[in-house]
Amino acid sequence: MNLMVQVRNRSQASSFQQDFSNTHLISSHLIIMGFWTLMEGLLLFANALAILNEDRFLAPKGWTLAELHQTGKRNSLKGQIIGLIHACHYMRLPLMLFNLIVIVFKLFSG
Repeated sequence: MNLMVQVRNRSQASSFQQDFSNTHLISSHLIIMGFWTLMEGLLLFANALAILNEDRFLAPKGWTLAELHQTGKRNSLKGQIIGLIHACHYMRLPLMLFNLIVIVFKLFSG
């Protein structure tokens, strides 16, 4: 009787270890996939900022870098957003390369 209880407890312990390791693998896979999705979202957001036309869209709303220098509000939220938009404009070529890498990766990974 005592031997049967020990065998049952050992099988339950090994079953628990297998379940725990499978759960750990699944959760790490989900974390990696969540991180990949977040990176894709940030890339799409950077693309959206990079294609904004300064003359047609930003200038009528007062969101140009020249107006920011005139007012001197560089540390405000509006100033930070304008700086981010201009950084994305400046980094168009690396954005194109990142887009190409993501497209090729998605073609091969499915």
